[in-house]
Amino acid sequence: MIDSRQIQEMLPHRYPFLLVDRILEIEPGKRVVGLKNVTINEAFFQGHFPGQPIMPGVLVIEAMAQVGGILLMRTLNVSAEKKLLYLAGIDRAKFRRPVLPGDQVRFEVELIQLRSRTCRMRASALVDGKLAVEAELSCIVVDRESTNPPPDVPVAMGQQ
Repeated sequence: MIDSRQIQEMLPHRYPFLLVDRILEIEPGKRVVGLKNVTINEAFFQGHFPGQPIMPGVLVIEAMAQVGGILLMRTLNVSAEKKLLYLAGIDRAKFRRPVLPGDQVRFEVELIQLRSRTCRMRASALVDGKLAVEAELSCIVVDRESTNPPPDVPVAMGQQ
């Protein structure tokens, strides 16, 4: 098991964007299982949506990517001090049910393909054993010393 302190050693994310509480299982090069306990105290619930709080789907995808990032960091045996992972693609995303305050989300991520700088992962988010979100994620590994993303990584909207 990997706790939140160890997760912070592996990922550069911090509150409020660290969306993984614990890693339950990890098989480097194969798969990982992580958890997120969703509480009403999450900052995003203030505006999404007042009176009917739902975890934004993009944040569920981000949490899946973070869990996958832990798998990749362990697989490549690198640290967050030396490498960063950029989310480069989201394919076949399906949102099956909402994630609500009080839910415990179990993320299951499987490595599909790993090349020198890129990887593809199949990810799912489950609540009470029921599928909430699924997607295939692509990411690219870059040196942390580089201040700019490589030219083949899409720029986030609003930064163009």
